[in-house]
Amino acid sequence: MKKFLDEDFLLETSTALELYHDFASKMPILDYHNHLPPAEIAENKQFNNITEIWLKGDHYKWRAMRSNGVDENDITGSADDYTKFKVWAATVPYTMRNPLYHWTHLELKKPFGITTLLDGSSAEEIYHEANERLKSLPVHSILEYFSVKALCTTDDPADDLHYHAQIKQSDFQIKVLPAFRPDKSMAVENPETYNSYIDRLAASANITISTYQQLLDALKQRHDFFHEAGCRVSDHGLETMYAEDFTLAQLEESFKTIRNGNQLSPAAIRQFKSATLHFICLWNADRQWAQQFHIGALRNNNTRLLNRLGADAGIDSMGDWPVAQAMAAFFDRLDKEERLAKTIIYNNNPADNALYATMIGNFQDGKTPGKIQFGSGWWFLDQKDGMEEQMNVLSNMGLLSRFIGMTTDSRSFLSWPRHEYFRRILCNLIGNDVENGLLPNDIKWLGKMVQDISYNNAKQYFNL
Repeated sequence: MKKFLDEDFLLETSTALELYHDFASKMPILDYHNHLPPAEIAENKQFNNITEIWLKGDHYKWRAMRSNGVDENDITGSADDYTKFKVWAATVPYTMRNPLYHWTHLELKKPFGITTLLDGSSAEEIYHEANERLKSLPVHSILEYFSVKALCTTDDPADDLHYHAQIKQSDFQIKVLPAFRPDKSMAVENPETYNSYIDRLAASANITISTYQQLLDALKQRHDFFHEAGCRVSDHGLETMYAEDFTLAQLEESFKTIRNGNQLSPAAIRQFKSATLHFICLWNADRQWAQQFHIGALRNNNTRLLNRLGADAGIDSMGDWPVAQAMAAFFDRLDKEERLAKTIIYNNNPADNALYATMIGNFQDGKTPGKIQFGSGWWFLDQKDGMEEQMNVLSNMGLLSRFIGMTTDSRSFLSWPRHEYFRRILCNLIGNDVENGLLPNDIKWLGKMVQDISYNNAKQYFNL
């Protein structure tokens, strides 16, 4: 019987062991998509306790605790930090076979060195031990501990990027770069919320926005500003993709309707989103940025919790919108102008894995290796089965060797072991093929392959 979470965790063969320990484990981290607060990096935040760094904002854990019958007050409410930690600890044994069980113990092991299993009986001991070790682990020390070389946060076009500038001007050696996330500039479903945002965008760009062309001018000015700040990637969270035909006259009319506080028709909403995203993607190509599309999340399903907690409260799920035809048309429109930038598409529904894996092959340009990427297992799929299926489908229909690998997509500074988790799964997948005679025992080449997927491909792809 193998011991739980030992040095050979998830590695089932001697080849897998060699690939991980001799190759993958040695690679640094480039985390090209996360939701970490740049202010906490700039200020080198010292967290008060493990609840503050580990549970606040982690809606994966919130969902699990709700499923375990924990009262919301002890999850996101006014309960003290120790109480919140205790109810999480008591929930952990019930998460067995959920990736949270693995992640929890990987994150206690690194960076805290804690190997005791977390449950209700060990909660007090682990809470105090982790808090003591946390005193010597401000944010910068955590990033350095995990050999993070660069990371990209997620930032709204209206953000002033003050903290990114502060980081850049400091002597901190890890690159912390913004990513351009213009979702709110296209969220026209609610005119009141949208107009409030447009006013904020106008102030940040110092541009009056009363026409659609002025909206584009403001977004382009912010796109240029982000570029000067080191940004080289945009990010887009979409329910599905649209590729509607449009004219500037139609867009001006729609924008006038919104600014007057009136609701657009569903068809006009789709057209507005299609057009605005198209223009942003043209700028991405002109600036030689990469662009990421996170597609297929059905968000904010529980009105009661949405009203209480706001978005990102753990009340989202997979969606099942049709996506193939519109995705192909959207990319084709850009490709016909030879202005399709490096593109990563992330899938949130396993039923569509083969669709995404075949879609990327349509738009490779024969010049840039792996230009169009099927992104790593995302959100509900960033667990062992989801990662294995994504890599298996990509292997069958594309080039796994050109894959840019894992990203945390996390709000927590303790999520870096997800890269280790991914690398172990990758090495085990390849190791099993070697042991079963499906791949040659060419360790030199396979070692290079796992190192490329772990770090080198992303480094080359993003050119940070």
